[in-house]
Amino acid sequence: MDRAEIVHRNFLRRAAEADLPPGAAPVAGLSDAEAVALYRAQCLSRALDRTSRAMQKAGQGYYTIGSSGHEGMAAVARALRPTDMAFLHYRDAAFQIARAGQVPGQTPAWDMLLSFAASREDPISGGRHKVLGSAALNIPPQTSTIASHLPKAVGAAWSLGAARRRPREHQRLPDDAIVMCSFGDASANHSTAQGAFNTASWTAYQSAPLPLLFVCEDNGIGISVRTPTGWIAASFAQRPGLKYFHADGLDLYDTFKVAAEAADYVRTRRRPAFLHLNMVRLYGHAGADVAASYLSRDEIESGEANDPLLHSVRLLSEAGALSPDQALAVYEQTCARTDRIAAEAVTRPRLDSAEGVMAALIPPPRDNRSSNGPSAEARAAAFGSDLQAMDEPQPMSRLINWALTDLMLAHEEIVLAGEDVGVKGGVYGVTQKLHARFGRGRVVDTLLDEQSILGLAIGMAHNGFLPIPEIQFLAYLHNAEDQLRGEAATLPFFSNGQYTNPMVVRVAGLGYQKGFGGHFHNDNSVAVLRDIPGLILACPSRGADAAMMLRECVRLAREEQRVVVFLEPIALYPMRDLNADKDGVWMDRYPAPDQRIALGEVGVHGRGRDLAIVTYGNGHYLSRQAEAELRAKGIDLRIIDLRWLAPLPEAALLKAVEGCKHILIVDECRRTGSQSEGLMALFAEKADIPTARIAAEDSFIATGPAYAVTMPSKDGIVAAALALTGAAK
Repeated sequence: MDRAEIVHRNFLRRAAEADLPPGAAPVAGLSDAEAVALYRAQCLSRALDRTSRAMQKAGQGYYTIGSSGHEGMAAVARALRPTDMAFLHYRDAAFQIARAGQVPGQTPAWDMLLSFAASREDPISGGRHKVLGSAALNIPPQTSTIASHLPKAVGAAWSLGAARRRPREHQRLPDDAIVMCSFGDASANHSTAQGAFNTASWTAYQSAPLPLLFVCEDNGIGISVRTPTGWIAASFAQRPGLKYFHADGLDLYDTFKVAAEAADYVRTRRRPAFLHLNMVRLYGHAGADVAASYLSRDEIESGEANDPLLHSVRLLSEAGALSPDQALAVYEQTCARTDRIAAEAVTRPRLDSAEGVMAALIPPPRDNRSSNGPSAEARAAAFGSDLQAMDEPQPMSRLINWALTDLMLAHEEIVLAGEDVGVKGGVYGVTQKLHARFGRGRVVDTLLDEQSILGLAIGMAHNGFLPIPEIQFLAYLHNAEDQLRGEAATLPFFSNGQYTNPMVVRVAGLGYQKGFGGHFHNDNSVAVLRDIPGLILACPSRGADAAMMLRECVRLAREEQRVVVFLEPIALYPMRDLNADKDGVWMDRYPAPDQRIALGEVGVHGRGRDLAIVTYGNGHYLSRQAEAELRAKGIDLRIIDLRWLAPLPEAALLKAVEGCKHILIVDECRRTGSQSEGLMALFAEKADIPTARIAAEDSFIATGPAYAVTMPSKDGIVAAALALTGAAK
């Protein structure tokens, strides 16, 4: 007999015999009707756990993590409003069920069983995963299991303060809402969680509004590793800027009372709080996990003796709300009803094709108010003397700055955020003057934590903002890449397009910096971005292209709700000349604000048929340097600028190389995992043209004179082109 069945039988026996665990008397706060409703939510949560295990054994259900022992979260739901966004721990079925009771027309048992059965009729994920979540209940689905939802909860809470100053077209939360996020005691130790706690405290310490309630469900163990007794209280009771509350999570009445106090504090003070709930974990961690392999029988039975449902039966009886016999009847009726619903749920259709699974990778487009762009007066006020400079060619960094200015004038929901983007104007001056033009509410200097920067953006996007976060260097993105991979890109997938993270992440990166070198500032690998389903990766090589592509990136985020990464080649920020000192060839005039380069549109320079060089970023610059020498050798060529690295613009590329005798791929990223691998495969499969590639070595980049020796060079491009075409002979 497994532990779930033992817990079930123990409950039946002990409730029938009124053999209930001791505890404090029920405190005031819940009416009898409210307390009974919460107990019903607890019973349904428990019944769903039992049924899901039976479904798995029958081959009709799939991997799931149960909520048994955490049923006290029903009381937290009751202490909040359905308009308060909730980012849930994976053990919070009782919370979702109790919240469903606050919103008319909800069918939580049916909805959750469809999810357990992986039915495509599952209203949250469409059968893609067993997740908690509901658009109707303001519960975005949890897309990861280890605290990665905490940074975006901080961002969503920060957006509520920003929203009071700047209403948006797609505002999702009322101004008086708060944000709640819950997690386990083991997850509280994760670096992602610690970054979120620190960001919340850092923000509150400066008296900035941050209405966020952290809820730690402390069951004392993470899979098999015990949490030291008292660790959570010792870690959080004295955090600056973070008000600490504690309640007995096994006691519905106490949990509701303290949760209501914590929620009121957060709502009225607009400051973050930490609610610590002690709970128990029943059955083991998840799925086939057997707790007896790492816990003694005494430890297991001690936890089971504290079954929160037995505590609720006692409390309801002492409050005069429900007798033990009546409570037992509610439990049995709930289990029977859940089994009946499950029998129907497992018959519902499931996903059966790659197309069906992938349909939610790309979110649906949304309608936006039309924008005619800023008035001439508004532009004149924002740009000042820069308007006159627009008549002259400028380097890339300045054109990106002007494009950001025009975009922020046109779309008030845009907010820039990142390290040093404000008063300083960024490491390379790309965001200079934007702080003065738009104020600190729209150009936000963040703390030094990439996870928090991206979490801020994801959370703000939940509430109708269009964030443009900046990651200072590509190498720094690796500290936080899961916020894109595990949170932003997966949210439409797990919510069937009901929740999205429209944003444009600006990342300064790639190689070829002479004076500020080393692999910390010259990272020439974007493999971590290229293989994230649904993510768009853009990389300009010229200033005018950068301005027009950035406009397209914002359009993609604003209208098509896409997650876009705009990779800016640092070495090309200041570039002015191409072949000779002061030739000015690599500068451009600022393109008119209505001009943009569409997703998938490649750049083609020249019409030669001997050779097509396919490249991007710094590779495009180097290839243009090599052009004159190659033409002098009799090679008539064209140079194709990818611009869009993911998804690869396959149709446009194939058309661009039509009629060419040879293709040379110039890739400044490392040979392994680079764009060149995908390009080689594309041309091998779909173009019958001899193809070669040169790419960077599989190496980090050195500081000093050797900064560029592991990457493609002008001379290397010339040599490879001559060898490929046979002109070297």
